[in-house]
Amino acid sequence: MPIKNRLSEMHAEITGWRRHLHQMPELLYEVHKTAAFVEEKLRSFGITDITTGIGRTGVVAVIEGNTDTSGRVIGLRADMDALPITEATGLDYASQSPGLMHACGHDGHTSILLGTAKYLAETRNFDGRVVLIFQPAEEGGAGGKAMCDDGLMDRWSIQEVYGLHNAPGIPVGEFAIRPGPLLASSDEFEIIVTGVGGHAATPHEAIDTTLVASQIVVSLHSIVSRNIDPLKHVVLTVGTFETDSTASNVIAHTARLLGTVRTLESECRGQAEIRVRRIAEDVAHAYGAKAEVIWTPGYPVTINTAAETGYAVEAARAVAAKVTDDTDPIMPSEDFAYMLEERPGAYIFLGNGDTAMCHHPAYDFDDEAIPLGCSWFAELVERRMPAA
Repeated sequence: MPIKNRLSEMHAEITGWRRHLHQMPELLYEVHKTAAFVEEKLRSFGITDITTGIGRTGVVAVIEGNTDTSGRVIGLRADMDALPITEATGLDYASQSPGLMHACGHDGHTSILLGTAKYLAETRNFDGRVVLIFQPAEEGGAGGKAMCDDGLMDRWSIQEVYGLHNAPGIPVGEFAIRPGPLLASSDEFEIIVTGVGGHAATPHEAIDTTLVASQIVVSLHSIVSRNIDPLKHVVLTVGTFETDSTASNVIAHTARLLGTVRTLESECRGQAEIRVRRIAEDVAHAYGAKAEVIWTPGYPVTINTAAETGYAVEAARAVAAKVTDDTDPIMPSEDFAYMLEERPGAYIFLGNGDTAMCHHPAYDFDDEAIPLGCSWFAELVERRMPAA
């Protein structure tokens, strides 16, 4: 199945954009240079309907087809932000910002959507409107929610929305997707245990928060399978355990735990929060200590709607050698979920080959995937809004 010829011709040019963006990573909402680069490119393609500052630093642009008798409006989304990671690739186009890196391939996603924009602006071989969404702050900043809160869907009358993410481990030239839950929700918790500090030689005169917090950690792992159906998809992880003591002969007065709960079933989020609070508070009480639980809701479950997943699969099969349409869901989270809560749509994985995993300092986006990603977006538009 063919990649679109024009996008093959543009491959080197789009690769140049991607490597330029790779050298100038920016975090969260501070994607000012990236957003300016996106706007400059869009204008150079002859696109004039461009709005900046949506979701603080997001960019939204509209391309009209040769006709608009269908009234259909489709949104295509790419994320722009990088990560606070020191790059270890040794590439000649490596990050020029110490401590910052495009370690998740958002430089590739942005470049793919720019390449799609150039192709669609040249051809306009569709009936309707395409809304290009360049989003900040996917990496923990909920930029997708911020854009939706700024009226993204209603303001541009978006009816369907689609996005993609590169996937190390899937060969370049392949896509993977599934209807229903694809990526997990992710909530964070902080547990502060307060006891009575003391001397290590007289623990009976103290309330040992290290012991209490350790019992809480062990007990929290009973939630999955003992409180929540083991056939559900739930992962609880305590990632940080720290006390206010750094000495071996001191019993700490306070201990602090940080963790996450991820699930593919929305109803499990509420169950998990209730059990985390109850376990922490009751275990602490049993030892004479006190536990305060701070629960921070994160990204919701990324849920592909059935019909739109079918459209995504059809477009992928038109341009790729292999498409897996029943891939297993995974437990990382993705704030494209907020857009899918407001509109039907689908999120697809684009093979990145045998590379380091995302969020690794040796990761790099495989530029050979660029024409596939662009062709998928373009094919999706032309199939969903065929020229009148």
